[in-house]
Amino acid sequence: MGEFIHSVILNKDLCMGCINCIKRCPTEAIRVRDGKAHIIAERCIDCGECIRICPHHAKQPSYDPLSVLENYAYTIALPPPSFYAQFNNLEEPDLILAALLDFGFDEVYEVAQAAELVSDATRHVLQTEQVQKPVISSACPAVTRLIRVRYPDLINHVLPILAPVEYAARIARQEAMNKTGLPAEKIGCIFLTPCPAKVTAFRAPIGSKKSEVDAAVAVKEIYPRLLGYMKKRQTAENIGRAGRIGLGWAESGGESAGLISTDSYLAADGIENVIRVLEDLEDEKYSDLDFVELDACAGGCVGGVLQVENPYIAKAKLKKLRRYMPVSKNHLENHIPHNMLWDSDLEYAPVMELGETRAESFSMYTRLEEIRDSLPGLDCGSCGAPTCEALAEDIVRGNADIDDCVVLMRQRMEAVLKALGKDAEKNAKDAAQAQNPLPL
Repeated sequence: MGEFIHSVILNKDLCMGCINCIKRCPTEAIRVRDGKAHIIAERCIDCGECIRICPHHAKQPSYDPLSVLENYAYTIALPPPSFYAQFNNLEEPDLILAALLDFGFDEVYEVAQAAELVSDATRHVLQTEQVQKPVISSACPAVTRLIRVRYPDLINHVLPILAPVEYAARIARQEAMNKTGLPAEKIGCIFLTPCPAKVTAFRAPIGSKKSEVDAAVAVKEIYPRLLGYMKKRQTAENIGRAGRIGLGWAESGGESAGLISTDSYLAADGIENVIRVLEDLEDEKYSDLDFVELDACAGGCVGGVLQVENPYIAKAKLKKLRRYMPVSKNHLENHIPHNMLWDSDLEYAPVMELGETRAESFSMYTRLEEIRDSLPGLDCGSCGAPTCEALAEDIVRGNADIDDCVVLMRQRMEAVLKALGKDAEKNAKDAAQAQNPLPL
């Protein structure tokens, strides 16, 4: 399947070989071998769960340093809706936007602006029934990649519209080119990312052949730098261009609520809950729904692993911030712009398939079942695989051996010791009898 680009990396020097990560990975993309974790590149969706759960910080996010601003003649900050919820005592977004300009950005384009336009486009799709219902949001790249590798039957349900950050970058770059006269390559669109999945989304885009986002800086990296600039400013001019709908995208359910035209929707957050919903969708349990919003991070984007604030406190801050905002400041005309639509189809990535042909897959799966049935079924993870079935799969693929099962190995050793014990006891009795023969 070619080279896989990821924003979740492993620092083997910090890895202690514990099995916390293998139990939480939604695509079973991690194994522990020879005392160290190993990430299976083709399965990883960069959801960041392993970063969140690793007690030794061996799983780490990859993102761009703040020095990336020096690579461009003109830089545009793309703050996400969740960014505003990271700051205390914030009355309006203008102070943050002004601080970004003071920090060194030449322009700021709020992703919340593009989110309101995407909400408009989604309403149009639902009304015209251009996509098979229930329509699944494509805003969370981790969920889109999860569908791509695990739920191929749901691909036709995914909304073929760019995520707000990507559309924001397209608009911002064009506006900057018109304003400055600079060529596209000298303008840097820098996203302030809340999670590693969104970093991967521009490094290896799905739905577009080329991303307009040039770099992604972690929220936790720029946050402390902005505090000083915000303290220097008491006020800021009215530069915010997003409303309640745009900022609502920061939390789970915000995208759905912004549709307004329908209340037949479902919103779920947290990767384990997302998987349950996707499995139910695959079983056609929610056929009467219009829209499904899924966020890999608990709480939505406010729960990203690159944020600084507790997601529940962030949601409370967001609620206060949105209170007196207009509903929306951005609207589409009567049609969806062509540059908002995907320019490449979402295709199934058969990384979970056992064989290259149906016959080969059937044969390998039959063997997998036989091996799985011979295993204890404890799913203890001691073998380095998350479940007994995963170990059986690894064995079938030639990546593991049945002796990797610690439980089976222990049972064999106990059987051998028991047999040796019986032999020793018999030999001792025979020796005693030979030394003290019974009288005639």
